[in-house]
Amino acid sequence: MGFGSQGDSCSESGSDDSSCSGFCHAEHIVQVLNSFRQSSIFTDVVLQVEGREFPCHRAALCAASRYFRTMFMGRMREEHQRAVSLEAVSAAAMEHLLDFIYVGRVQLREESVVVVFQAADLLDVPELSRLCAEFLERCVRHANCLSLLDFAVLYSLQPLLQRCQRLLWQDFTAVSRHEEFLDLPAERVHELLDSEKLQATEEELVEAVLLWAQRLPGQRVVPLAQLLGRLRLPLLDPVFFTDVLEADDLVQECRDCWVLLQEARQYRVYGREISSERTRPRRRSGWAEMIVVIGGHYRSGISWASLTEKLDPTSGKWLPSATVPGYGKCEFAVCELQNHIYLSGGQLNSSDVWRLVPQLDQWVRVGSMKTGRWRHMMTCLRGKLYAVGGYNGHQRLSSVECYSVFENVWKPVAPLLLAVSSAALASCAGKLYVIDGATNDTCNSNKVQCYDPVKDEWTFVSSCPFSQRCIDAVSLNGSIYVAGGLLDNLYCYTPRSDAWSKVAELPIKLENCGLTVCNGKVYIVGGRDEAASPVDRMWAFDPPSGQLMEEMPLSRRLGNHGCVTVMQRLREKPSFLQE
Repeated sequence: MGFGSQGDSCSESGSDDSSCSGFCHAEHIVQVLNSFRQSSIFTDVVLQVEGREFPCHRAALCAASRYFRTMFMGRMREEHQRAVSLEAVSAAAMEHLLDFIYVGRVQLREESVVVVFQAADLLDVPELSRLCAEFLERCVRHANCLSLLDFAVLYSLQPLLQRCQRLLWQDFTAVSRHEEFLDLPAERVHELLDSEKLQATEEELVEAVLLWAQRLPGQRVVPLAQLLGRLRLPLLDPVFFTDVLEADDLVQECRDCWVLLQEARQYRVYGREISSERTRPRRRSGWAEMIVVIGGHYRSGISWASLTEKLDPTSGKWLPSATVPGYGKCEFAVCELQNHIYLSGGQLNSSDVWRLVPQLDQWVRVGSMKTGRWRHMMTCLRGKLYAVGGYNGHQRLSSVECYSVFENVWKPVAPLLLAVSSAALASCAGKLYVIDGATNDTCNSNKVQCYDPVKDEWTFVSSCPFSQRCIDAVSLNGSIYVAGGLLDNLYCYTPRSDAWSKVAELPIKLENCGLTVCNGKVYIVGGRDEAASPVDRMWAFDPPSGQLMEEMPLSRRLGNHGCVTVMQRLREKPSFLQE
């Protein structure tokens, strides 16, 4: 009671209650204690590491390490042993660790910091582990970022992991020239190539794979084909493809590579007819597939748009493009060939054909068709355009014309077996398929007409389970998908089995909708409902999962429009490339 009173009176009297820092004294003590360790004075335990002995003080070890605290205070057998043997720790690392325990400082070097960290992590000296991790972050370079990345993953060192990943993503080309990358197993290279965050061109990725294969050419011919199969060879620069990839000796030696080269060559000629994972641009490449909507009927009554819009996948916005030549053009046909958009015919009996070059955003007139037509169909097959059937204002047409890009000329080929208009047309497995369509003003066909360009002849295949007009079709992975015609379902026809099936129930009935394939999915775009009113809705069907999901709407209600997909450079980088 008296002591408390004295304390209160001192506080009230305003006298200073000062304390003195003993930092210099504490530093002197640990230095003396360390000298005792080095001279084996007052030491009470000997740590045996790789045949060397390190006399220590149990109290000092317990104060710095939870590992030793548990060992010496946890009723373990080492508690009373004079000598304790330690495994999985090097003698050199133990020297650094004891220096840090006794004096709080350590001299770290690149060649030894990893083993020091491992010792600190094993013996649970967290402050030393932190210092080692920070030192490693300053050591990250192109030559070692892969091994340090693995090290960071193993020990859950998040800042080090992020630093390694950032360097790898931003400078993969530089990283790939160092021995760490060249000595990786094929599985790890495969994993790196699949990353969407590597900021390298497809050509740089190919060069990295070729360098990796040339490191051990006798052992890496087979993995070379597997790794090249993960790259977008069809999208390579043509000069690079010819001068670097095709000319490489290992590529020429590997038969499995020949198939990949052939696919790339075919893509150059046939365009999106050749479809695989390798023909879809990487998100980080700066290129993307874009849905393009052309013209169409945008209000009930007679209102035709001449606008062209494309869906930007980065912003999710519909962007304007060059307007359709000939204001108010309607009931035309559109398709894509070699990443150009072609528009043909239209009311009344137009034989005009126009080509839109997406990179220039400009329509250019090309060779005219021999016959003016509307309500016809157009698609590409084996690098050529085919305009099929249609209407001339008096009768349905059976005539078919073929357009050569190189000659800029339309030539007649074998006519349809059954003249139709407003039918669906798709190319699949090297043949054309005309599905349903109107035979006159009141009757529709349920026939499927198949054209073989090699034989230049049409044949009938299995009829549709429906009989409609105003439908559309696209092909994907060897199957043809059909919608429109106020059908309740999305249908699928497989030429290989010559069989039809329902694949998805549609939320509303539509006709004159657009169908296109984008990013491996079938898109149903716009159309007219049962009241003949245009809609602005869009759905995507994913064949592997069988799911039909509603996507963002069009910028306006639209039917009787053209709808295709092209590849175009993005205006903005994806968000992860801006980090």
